[in-house]
Amino acid sequence: MKVCIVGASGKLGQYTVQHALDRGYEVVGVCREKSVAKLDRFRDSITIVAGATNDRTVIRKAVEGCDAVLTVLVPWGVQQYASGTAQAVLDYAEKDARLIFSCGWHISRDGKDVYSWKLRFMVNVFGTIARALRMVELDDQVEACRRVFASDTRWTVVRGSDLEEGESQGLPVWSQHVGDAVLESNRTRRIDFALFMVEAITNDELVQQAPAIVGCRTDSAIKHAPDHTRA
Repeated sequence: MKVCIVGASGKLGQYTVQHALDRGYEVVGVCREKSVAKLDRFRDSITIVAGATNDRTVIRKAVEGCDAVLTVLVPWGVQQYASGTAQAVLDYAEKDARLIFSCGWHISRDGKDVYSWKLRFMVNVFGTIARALRMVELDDQVEACRRVFASDTRWTVVRGSDLEEGESQGLPVWSQHVGDAVLESNRTRRIDFALFMVEAITNDELVQQAPAIVGCRTDSAIKHAPDHTRA
C-alpha cells in the first residue's frame, strides 16, 4: 500500500505518518518547505515532497501511484488554502484511491447536526476574528468539504471533536451526526484521530461518509457506543 499524507509535518500529520509506517505502508509526505525539518525523524523512512499543499503541481507529483491520500484540511490564511488543497487531491489522485480528509465538527454534510451554543459561539466569534486578521478562513474549510461531498470519489471526511495529547486509547467511536449522545464527551486523543484516518483506508463502511468521532474511553462512548462503531 502506497499512501500520501498531505500536511504531514503538523501534529496530526506526524501521528498519521507513524500509524501508516507501523502498518508497513510506503509513505509520501507533503508539507511546506519551511516545515520539512519537523519530519527529520522520518527522513529515512518516507519520501518528502516539499511545497504548499494547495499547489496543484506539488499535489500532482505527490499523489501519483498512491492507493490512498490522507489530507489534513487546514484553513490557513485567506487564499482558499483548504479548498485549493482538496480540489487538487480530487483532481489528481488515482481513480480508485481512498481519499481521507480531516476537519472539525463544524462541518456538516446534510444539515442534521445539532450544535451546542458554545460550539456555535466559538466558531462564529473565532471565525470572524481570525478572518479579519487574515489568519484562518473557516468558510474555506466548509467549501473544501462541500467539494469533497459532491465528488464521486471514494472519500471519507473524518470530523474531529476537541483534541488532546496523550497515549493512544484505541480506535475512536463514531456517529453520523454531531449531537448524538455517543459524542457528548467531545474529546479525542490526537494520536487516535490519526489512527481513525489510517484505519478508514481499509474500511469500506466509511466510503462517502462523514463520521464524527470521539475517544473510545470517554464517558459518552462507554455509555452509548453501538458495537459497530468500536470496530
